[in-house]
Amino acid sequence: METRFFSGNVAAAEGAILAGCRFFGGYPITPSTEIAERMAFRLPQVGGVFIQMEDELASMAAILGASWGGVKAMTATSGPGLSLMQENIGLGAMTETPCVVVDVQRGGPSTGMPTLVAQADVMQARWGSHGDYEIIALAPSSVQECFDLTIRAFNLSEKYRTPVIVLMDESVGHMSEKVVIPSAEEIALIERKKPTVPPEAYRAYEPDEDLVPPMACAGEGYNVHVTGLTHDEKGYPVATDPEVQARLVRRLCDKILVHEPELRD
Repeated sequence: METRFFSGNVAAAEGAILAGCRFFGGYPITPSTEIAERMAFRLPQVGGVFIQMEDELASMAAILGASWGGVKAMTATSGPGLSLMQENIGLGAMTETPCVVVDVQRGGPSTGMPTLVAQADVMQARWGSHGDYEIIALAPSSVQECFDLTIRAFNLSEKYRTPVIVLMDESVGHMSEKVVIPSAEEIALIERKKPTVPPEAYRAYEPDEDLVPPMACAGEGYNVHVTGLTHDEKGYPVATDPEVQARLVRRLCDKILVHEPELRD
């Protein structure tokens, strides 16, 4: 265990590294840019990859792809960028892709007040993408929680196969405080479930009892088909069957809703 003096943005980046994040795809935006800067510095030190994308749409797409490539992935943004990410956040929910989005909130709407605090993205985090889905969002209120809850965000995203949003704000992101950093051995990490059946028996979206399917990534020998269309348990489009749609959407929602007591702990 060690004690460091970090800003909230740096603490979130360090929490991500200790959680096992090895890919960051992002686009700089005030007041979250320090997260990208820290990840650009730290990821090469641990064998990870940092890439500055052309915009926030591409940033969200990049972390979804990285996650399907088998690594823990994160991006960071602020309100205008979160608006641009919403379509692919919905894609992440539909394809059950674990990833973390850090939103360092600022004044809005539109360009608003880039350097001043606001907490007005709660509704956007909850209902920002179209259709019926549930999201997990964590809201740190201190620099220590920026560190702790970023780790928890990765654990929850891996456990429930879903994007998780960390709702920070400008004040906590730029404020500097003492942060207690446990040793790696003291940090409990959750990894995504892997299939235990042979490749010929694997169905990419066949859930276990907890409603979460095991996840096989590209290159692991399993047939993996990923689509934003309504799909069956094999992952193939069935876009005209209302029963398949109802069953899929209900499971996507229930895998989070039935575990709400655990999420509130």
